[in-house]
Amino acid sequence: MAKRKVHEEHENHERWLVSYADFITLLFAFFVVMYSVSRVDQNRMVQVVHAIKFAMHFKGSGGVGELPLFDGPPSEGGCIANTGSGQKAVPVPEAKRDAEQLRKKLRKRLQSFLMDRPDYTNSVSIESEGTRLVVRLSAARFFDPNHAAIRPEMIPVLDVIAGELAGAKLPVRVEGHTDDSPTGNRRYRDNWELSSSRAAAVVSYVQRAHDIPGKLLSAAGHGATRPLASNDTPQGREANRRIEMVVDVGGENLSILGR
Repeated sequence: MAKRKVHEEHENHERWLVSYADFITLLFAFFVVMYSVSRVDQNRMVQVVHAIKFAMHFKGSGGVGELPLFDGPPSEGGCIANTGSGQKAVPVPEAKRDAEQLRKKLRKRLQSFLMDRPDYTNSVSIESEGTRLVVRLSAARFFDPNHAAIRPEMIPVLDVIAGELAGAKLPVRVEGHTDDSPTGNRRYRDNWELSSSRAAAVVSYVQRAHDIPGKLLSAAGHGATRPLASNDTPQGREANRRIEMVVDVGGENLSILGR
């Protein structure tokens, strides 16, 4: 019987490619990690620094007596991990100061704009109520009776207000209010629909004309449920027919002073 010939096992001379491919993969992963680490969120870092100071008592007393810095459940003891209430907030004293300064800036701009327009002087009033800024627009000046279209001659006044509020980058809630008189327009069944339509008209114009993000705007109609004065007099009814642009300076950790 013939002896079976044994073939020698073929030697793979390309095994180095496997190690080379692994090396290239690891090198690529290394540079990806280095690139991602180099892109630091500066705003987040500032929040972390403030949180550390808060927890270490570098400023203030810390603990549950202070306002939160991060989103999350209510604080139980000043720990960074526990600090937060679901809303980023500016400390109340600073928020009151910012609201008052925003009121002064807006009032100064309006006064210079209305200096040569005495007929529009009583069309706008500006007040700071604690941490809130409230801009009241007279519905009798901005709208025709029982209508929700903004009068063209009042658009420049609204532009001045919206331009200043857009620069603040704070949420603006627009609220419509009426007196208790029934609507005389078949288009609106009651004061709820009229007040809501007027608030929506202001929000729509402000967003389109001043490129304010929609997430910073909201509209609501309250009808005749929140009067400022008695509806028994013409002056009281006119005061109650209004649009309010409400800015809660303390509600978001966004500073109008570049803080």
